[in-house]
Amino acid sequence: MMARLGQAMTVAIAALVTISPPAQSATTAPAPAQWIDATTGHRIVRVDDRPGNYGLYFNYNPFTPDGRQMVYLTAEGIRVADTRDWTTRLVLREKVDRLLFVGYRSATAYYTTSPTSGTADEGASVIWSVDLATGQRRRIADLPGGRIASINADDTLLAGHRELAPPPPAIAAQGKRDPKTGSPGYAGVDAQGRPLSFAQAKEQWMEARLAAGVPMEIFSIDIRTGARRTITASKDWLNHVQFSPTDPTLLMYCHEGPWHQVDRIWTIRTDGRDKRKIHQRLMQGEIAGHEYWAPDGRTIWYDLIMPQGVRWLAGQDVADGKRRWYALKPTQGSYHFSSSPDGRTFSGDGSNDGKYISLFHPRPDDSDRARNTLGGDTLVATGTLETQRLADLAKHDYTLEPNQHFTPDSKWIVYRSNMEGKPAIYAVEVAKAR
Repeated sequence: MMARLGQAMTVAIAALVTISPPAQSATTAPAPAQWIDATTGHRIVRVDDRPGNYGLYFNYNPFTPDGRQMVYLTAEGIRVADTRDWTTRLVLREKVDRLLFVGYRSATAYYTTSPTSGTADEGASVIWSVDLATGQRRRIADLPGGRIASINADDTLLAGHRELAPPPPAIAAQGKRDPKTGSPGYAGVDAQGRPLSFAQAKEQWMEARLAAGVPMEIFSIDIRTGARRTITASKDWLNHVQFSPTDPTLLMYCHEGPWHQVDRIWTIRTDGRDKRKIHQRLMQGEIAGHEYWAPDGRTIWYDLIMPQGVRWLAGQDVADGKRRWYALKPTQGSYHFSSSPDGRTFSGDGSNDGKYISLFHPRPDDSDRARNTLGGDTLVATGTLETQRLADLAKHDYTLEPNQHFTPDSKWIVYRSNMEGKPAIYAVEVAKAR
């Protein structure tokens, strides 16, 4: 079966040709609206609120190597925003199934199209690249199913995950995104037949998906030839595949599921060697997740929640194993965290008790580590975070994830919000306007 799948995903050399772009607009959109946030005093720019706008997930790179362009998706196709003035232009007018990311070495975006009415998670898709300067596109490979999730540091490999057998229909039907709001849908009832909330229904679905034991694999695809290779296979629920931004052969991935039931965060080499668990749970009810690579490629950061609500932004160095945990106050909780390109600050996208796009300044406390010679480097170095509020999300509905990104010059944080009643892409300036 695996051999047949491999053959199906290998692309003939004849298909790997440059294809002229479809007809597209060469015009640049007018300057976007902007204002000063009345709560925080920081400048906000509404980059785009076209129907069907979609910004990339928090750990997918949307920026070109020079930092001057950011890709995003609209119903008409792929657009780029100029990070210097936030004007936008259409690069590719095409029905795109999923916009993936931009490469680290060239101003090239990657995306998939679907030949059916399904999505890339449900059926066949085609992987493409598009040159953001010329609009020329290139067919890379055909996929019988699965999801491309990452590109490596030297732009030679893509990586993704796929189900090798279909999950039960009731499980497969959940999590579809509403085309108007961009939010996923989950529904269910409790033991008494009463409707569950969004969060409860999602938790119920994740329990069922984990228990189903659907066979999966993580695979790589050679960008030049389209050749596919299995990296690892398992009946664990595999997800969140992320290449190191500096080491082209190192991948991080997760065992998905309710976080308190899984040892979630792992790394592996592209040849399948050196599989390592990054965080070992120590207590019942302990959870870790929403892991991401620091820009320097050395540290993996993740949200760590201990029993009794003790919460940390936790990091581990993949080279020497050293750990640093920053204690989080209740108002510092976020759905996702991210690191500035220079590694000096973090950002958070808020939650029910702190609905802001925020900047967090780390304040390490190394006094105990310096004095303690017995623990040495096995001790967890701790610290706290100082909060700087950037954008007020009081009117944001968190069924839509903000998925914030620092711009490469660290001057802006880009995010998505429905705070004005419909999804839009925004940028908030890190420097205070007044």
